[in-house]
Amino acid sequence: MRATGQGEADAARGNRGVHAEPRRGMLGRLPIGARRLLWPLVVAAAVAVLVTGVVVVVQPTGPTPTPAATQALDAPPPASPLPGTPAATTPAPTTSPAGATPTPTPTAKPTTARPVAPAVTSKRKGVGVWTFDGVSQALANSGASWYYTWDVAHSGINSPKGAEFVPMIWGAKSVTATNLQQARKNGRHLLGFNEPDLKGQAEMTVEQALELWPQLQATGLALGSPAVAWGGDRPGEWLDRFMAGAKQRGYRVDFIALHWYGGDFTTANAVNQLRSYLQAVHDRYQLPIWLTEFALIDFSNGVRFPTQAQQSAFLTAATRMLGGLSWLQRYAWFGLPATDKDQTGLFRTGGTATTVGRAYQAAR
Repeated sequence: MRATGQGEADAARGNRGVHAEPRRGMLGRLPIGARRLLWPLVVAAAVAVLVTGVVVVVQPTGPTPTPAATQALDAPPPASPLPGTPAATTPAPTTSPAGATPTPTPTAKPTTARPVAPAVTSKRKGVGVWTFDGVSQALANSGASWYYTWDVAHSGINSPKGAEFVPMIWGAKSVTATNLQQARKNGRHLLGFNEPDLKGQAEMTVEQALELWPQLQATGLALGSPAVAWGGDRPGEWLDRFMAGAKQRGYRVDFIALHWYGGDFTTANAVNQLRSYLQAVHDRYQLPIWLTEFALIDFSNGVRFPTQAQQSAFLTAATRMLGGLSWLQRYAWFGLPATDKDQTGLFRTGGTATTVGRAYQAAR
């Protein structure tokens, strides 16, 4: 862009000064009369020269300059963006009307909570329950389709929609008319005596159990055998003698109830041991089986628990294995409440599942 400012005006004045003096010298040598005749012509010529010079100075020789309102006089031309490079666009600021309160732009908050999937359920899936803070909510959150309380009722526990309560006649002293009536009212199935072969539990002789059995049978409910603590597959042990006596007397046993606790905390070993035990019992009696208590707990030298990770790995693998046994009708994990002492419980409060509890929720 050409310069049109003060510098060019000064240069024009300088040029005029250089050429004016010789012209004044030539007129000074002519006679006065000639000067009077020539003076108008000289003035006219000078005016013409001046006009021509002004025109030359003012007349632009290039493109029409950008208006001063949009571009500075001496500013360089804007640089062009490189090919393929998007030009940055600066949005024009928005002015809010006077007195108006601008609406704040909502800020997206990052989601860190893991989505909670609903618990899976199936007809097999059950749990042993006793009362604790939030027990009803925990039972509902667990996904269990059935549960029991080692009693004929479930006081303080609300049954979730679709979940079946199964009553139990725990021991010899539990065989009363009131309990039997309550069991008939509260359930469609009835569990027999709880670990009659173990001291501190029902602790009954086989003959005592057989004498009381007709009263359980009279409820008309589908009836499970006494659940022995161990040795259900062995000839001559408590369950074997009871089943032989029941057959001899013509008593009804609709399914076998079993308990199993594994002392080997290696998942594959524990699952294989459990499967072998269940298979042996089924082969011996040819009846459906309910596994009404199971978990990893080592009772061989005091009581030893696995870690939560070991317990949950076992639970996941074991329930998958149980799902493949057509004659395994139901299972119940031991148990719903969790404490700091053990690593088997599923819930600490109604809505707080342990690692094992989350594995149970995903089981079928």
